[in-house]
Amino acid sequence: MKTLRDVELAGKKVLVRVDFNVPMNDAGEITDDLRIRTVLPTLRYLLEHKARVIVCTHMGRPKGQRVEKYSLAPVAAHLARLLECPVPLAGDCIGAMAGEAVARLKDGDILMLENLRFYAQEEKNDPDFSRQLAALADVYVNDAFAVSHRAHASVVGVTEYVKEKAAGFLLQQEMEYFHRSIDNPQRPLVAIVGGAKVSGKLEALRNMLERVDKMIIGGAMANTFLKSQGHGVGASKVEDDLLDTATELLRRAKERGVKIYLPVDVIAADRFAPDAICKQVTIQDIPESWMALDIGPASVICFNEVLADAKTIVWNGPMGAFEMAAFARGTMALAHTVAASHALSVTGGGDSNAAINQSGEAANISYMSTGGGAFLELMEGKELPGIKALA
Repeated sequence: MKTLRDVELAGKKVLVRVDFNVPMNDAGEITDDLRIRTVLPTLRYLLEHKARVIVCTHMGRPKGQRVEKYSLAPVAAHLARLLECPVPLAGDCIGAMAGEAVARLKDGDILMLENLRFYAQEEKNDPDFSRQLAALADVYVNDAFAVSHRAHASVVGVTEYVKEKAAGFLLQQEMEYFHRSIDNPQRPLVAIVGGAKVSGKLEALRNMLERVDKMIIGGAMANTFLKSQGHGVGASKVEDDLLDTATELLRRAKERGVKIYLPVDVIAADRFAPDAICKQVTIQDIPESWMALDIGPASVICFNEVLADAKTIVWNGPMGAFEMAAFARGTMALAHTVAASHALSVTGGGDSNAAINQSGEAANISYMSTGGGAFLELMEGKELPGIKALA
């Protein structure tokens, strides 16, 4: 896989796929520009090396229609402020309007194409749409790790029709940290897996059991494992159709010599609400009509001991409903522990990163992946289409 430093850029038209699908409020103002800022090193490198930079991205789910609220005009304006240079927005992403905008570029200039998903052909990986995108450029750069698990035209199809293709610095960094944390980790490797459902992370659990030394399971998905062991979990969220699967995963872990750690106590509540009545109980004492919404302090102590000698920590999914203060302590406590660890720590997924940010520990985590779905698919042992297309 080539990187930017392997490509001659001066005077070349470079199409850069980024993920600028940033959150915006009703006034059309960007509320979190992290996805834009993480790509700035790639864009600045291209501009400094006198490339003619063509940025393309999607925004929202316009379903193949031109929907004005999903226009990239606010994003182009914000990028211009960050780069301190003009970033005009082409009125389209293919066709005459896009072609004319690209033709006006001079060496060291940059423009942004309009929303790729204004065309249904983008998500269908349509060959003609891919060819039209490719026709705009001499070089294609993928710096959109967060969508690299999608076989879309701007991620996969376009690579068939460009002369040169390369990975941007963000994509390169994501893959390097994946290899360091999962493919070739310093051991012990400890995985922390949480979130709502076993079903959403089943393949990741199976694959990681073949790689890790220890695994901590928390969040609502832990309820399914606890119930599979005969514990009553009250009215907690459980996937009853996966009880046998949970038992099988625990059996497989034992065969592999991988220790799985489940909560020993929880914060139970009489309902899922900020003002719910809460109490700490052991997993044997969850009231019948109550639900487990966070790990308890004894579980935190136990999990901290598991992490104490870790050399590598991979974290995907919170330990509870951390969005509500009453159920955030377990996740926050683990965030502080991971941040204080000397281990290489890598987090992935929107909720995981949101929890780290909420804890104030983002600066003390080795790497926070920008792609939830893509990160999870790497944990599942899958090859990402967007990475394969660059080979």
